[in-house]
Amino acid sequence: METIMHELSDIKTVYNPDENSKISDYLFVDIETTGFTPRTSKLYLIGCVYGTGSALHTTQFFANRYSDEAEVLEEFCDFSKNFKYLVHFNGNNFDIPYLKAKCKEFNIEPAFENLEGIDVFRRITPYKTFLRLENCKQKTIEKFLGIKREDKFSGGDLIGLYHSYVANNDEELKKLLLLHNYEDIKGMVEILPVLAFTELFNRLHTVTKVSANYFEDEQGNKRSELLIAFELEKELPVPVSFIYDTCYFTGAANHCMIKVPLYEEEMKYFYANYEDYYYLPAEDIALHKSVSSFVEKAHREQAKASNCYTRKFSKYLPEWDTLVTPFFKRDYKSGELFFELTDELKTDREFFSRYVSHILNHMSM
Repeated sequence: METIMHELSDIKTVYNPDENSKISDYLFVDIETTGFTPRTSKLYLIGCVYGTGSALHTTQFFANRYSDEAEVLEEFCDFSKNFKYLVHFNGNNFDIPYLKAKCKEFNIEPAFENLEGIDVFRRITPYKTFLRLENCKQKTIEKFLGIKREDKFSGGDLIGLYHSYVANNDEELKKLLLLHNYEDIKGMVEILPVLAFTELFNRLHTVTKVSANYFEDEQGNKRSELLIAFELEKELPVPVSFIYDTCYFTGAANHCMIKVPLYEEEMKYFYANYEDYYYLPAEDIALHKSVSSFVEKAHREQAKASNCYTRKFSKYLPEWDTLVTPFFKRDYKSGELFFELTDELKTDREFFSRYVSHILNHMSM
């Protein structure tokens, strides 16, 4: 077995997913194997990145022979004891179960199980559509962030190269094997800022400005929208814009803006307990029986769920579940929900912080 160590001098800063931790708490890991099934394949390389003070380092535990597999695993498990977080890419589906199975096979204590896991793949996958990613492979995210690598191989491509290396002890093959793993673990550190997008969707943000904008659409119809500007605690690594269901988001660094349609029209509020109401066809409203019993029977009828409403002309914003009550609809069968933009809400920045989260959660669906 061989241990190869380098300093990652070209990476100066590291995104910290937890403000209460320091970079030396994190161990980045990626493994290379000759197959997907632990029982019928070999573990031949475990690559790690870790920090000491202000510097980053890589350590690669490499099996020069098939028989080095247990030693590689044992060295890694002992090494992992000094950290708090284990960072990996899709490791929940492959790396971690594979390592656990190999530890069981060789009767080695899996010390890495005591570390809190951070699976970058799992955390970013829910936002693939929002980020307009073709997939959530590591190389795809690297490209999205403008990160370039020398290695052109996939993990599967290297299986044959490793078998050839073991048979021939070719140093050039070994360099290719180590380079692929090195760029995977280095790239994992470099793509970590993509987790800022998870912060975008999972925190309340500070709203800095709310204003209405009036314009004409392509057909010449007058439209209005609400512009909500807000600030992020953590910078987005690249500018992003996204349109979904009439809502528009744009963000760069700490500055973001959402545009959402503002409707000025008549909408209906539907009463739930329609049994207690009469519908008055001439007025096209429903009134509670306690105040409408004086109306002649010819001018009233028992209300139904579909006509038990009151009408109101006002300004409305969309919502996609009951963030604000009462909610309004255009008609009974419509699935679209709206709430009234009252004078009180217009000046409530705390409410607009919650509304921003509401819109972002809808856009990420």
